[in-house]
Amino acid sequence: MNPTSNKSDFEDLTTNLKDLAYSYLEKYSPSKQQLKVYLLKKYLTKIKGTKSKKEVTSIIDQIISNLEKNKFLNDEMYADSKARMFLRRGYSLNKINQSLRNKGIQDEYVKKSIDKIKENEIEPDFVSALKLCKRRRIGPLRPESNRELFYKKDMGILARGGFSFDLSKRVLDLDVVEFNKLIKLI
Repeated sequence: MNPTSNKSDFEDLTTNLKDLAYSYLEKYSPSKQQLKVYLLKKYLTKIKGTKSKKEVTSIIDQIISNLEKNKFLNDEMYADSKARMFLRRGYSLNKINQSLRNKGIQDEYVKKSIDKIKENEIEPDFVSALKLCKRRRIGPLRPESNRELFYKKDMGILARGGFSFDLSKRVLDLDVVEFNKLIKLI
């Protein structure tokens, strides 16, 4: 084997992966783990080189650490922005925690993001449950004749949203007038 050709293959692979990383960063705002998975998938499907998986992952790790040094990637900021976005959508703190962990965010950043939400918001789970009820038109927004029929279903929706039983019961037991007042305050 010619060592110079191997070097050029290495440089080509590195530049290809860097270009893919930059184009992905232009479109999306990923976490480190998401970018790593994306680059590895692209290598396996499109580039299909002769390098071993270990070599490719080491190259990808170098690219990611370089992007982190240059402040293109920051998992802490990513966790904060995603947590705020999830809260606006009506996610419970439990669901935010799980979603961030699924994205590959480190536990310390997840904990910091949730602590920031708890500091800034008054009862974030209650507010999120109200938003979920409004978005899904459940609980107090159902016609009075159907509320009892759909109570169990609504509890299931809130439980899958990550809300506790007591909180779900508290939200579903609100009357329409009080619910509308609380929604206007949000």
